[in-house]
Amino acid sequence: MRILHVFFYLALTLPVGAAAQVPPPVGMPTPAAPQLSASSYILMDFDSDEVIVAHEVDTRLDIASITKLMTSYVVFQELASGNIGLEDTVVISENAWRTGGSRMFVEPGMEVTIEQLILGLVVQSGNDACVALAEHLGGTEEAFASIMNFYAEQLGMSNTHFTNATGLPNADHYSTARDVAILSKALIRDFPDYYRWYSEKEFTFNNIRQHNRNNLLWRDPAVDGLKTGHTEAAGYCLAASAKREGMRLISVVMGSASEQSRASESQSLLSYGFRFFETVQVYRAGDKLTDARVWKGLTEQVPLGLAEDIFLTIPRGRYDDLKPKIEMQTDLLAPLEEGVEVGRVRIELDGDPVAETSLVALEPVAPAGFFGRAWDGMHLWINGMFGDDE
Repeated sequence: MRILHVFFYLALTLPVGAAAQVPPPVGMPTPAAPQLSASSYILMDFDSDEVIVAHEVDTRLDIASITKLMTSYVVFQELASGNIGLEDTVVISENAWRTGGSRMFVEPGMEVTIEQLILGLVVQSGNDACVALAEHLGGTEEAFASIMNFYAEQLGMSNTHFTNATGLPNADHYSTARDVAILSKALIRDFPDYYRWYSEKEFTFNNIRQHNRNNLLWRDPAVDGLKTGHTEAAGYCLAASAKREGMRLISVVMGSASEQSRASESQSLLSYGFRFFETVQVYRAGDKLTDARVWKGLTEQVPLGLAEDIFLTIPRGRYDDLKPKIEMQTDLLAPLEEGVEVGRVRIELDGDPVAETSLVALEPVAPAGFFGRAWDGMHLWINGMFGDDE
């Protein structure tokens, strides 16, 4: 089959839900990203996965209580699968009670609901809550850590390893800013109903009221999570997420100097991203982009489109400069299955590719009868003999 690389320019329209904030002045270049004093940091868009700011993002570091993002991810998986319920009770072991560090103040022998333990984990960063949940779900904290590592591998967190559910220091317990951003996205994407707990500002248990350590929840109404962490080895860490006008960003700051600086540095990243970038949905999965001729089929035309959404994060004001191109096969033969790749869609900005994905058939095309196939076969033979082969 001959494949002719023909490019079609498609008209773009601003998608529903695109960021609609006040843009920078016309002609203003995108300024350099803020330089932070933290050991490692990243700013990533939730929808496009575009990394806007990055510094030492794949360096393995102690992440302290940021670990509890994965602890909660495993618990949420168990809830979603129906293996546990929010009203199920857990009998607190002496081992959980004795766990050092931050606490929700459970007591040995106390019966505590799964929901209370989740809030103690998420809001109060309780190490005792983490161990109680780990023992309930895994039998031991060590066994639970192996489950955490399983999900880390599934999510593509290639530079992460867990040895416990709390984040207490261990030489074999580490992650990276990039991996924490991946995990943060997975929590928001996979468990939107449970993610809301990360925006709770306080929780009272056993007559003790404690506040969420994520100060950005008070500073910025757009911030709705995620988790702080601190040990002497890790420094001050913060994974945060905020959503403004349909655009969600995730920031991770690791190894900051103080509680104040981790909040300020995180806010600096988020403000930079929202001010100078926008995320747009260029195409939706299943939308027709063009039609193509099909030979030897019951129908002569098949609609073509994408199997997945395309989101792009670009400098503000550059949307009209995006140039989409289609590279597709010229001779499509029936039978043609729905979803089969027939070409590529590439989007460029200033001549550089910013996205590329498969162009697929949106409908199946069944083969024509004998005479239809013969007639089209003759046309293809004539085209092959006398057509332009360039």
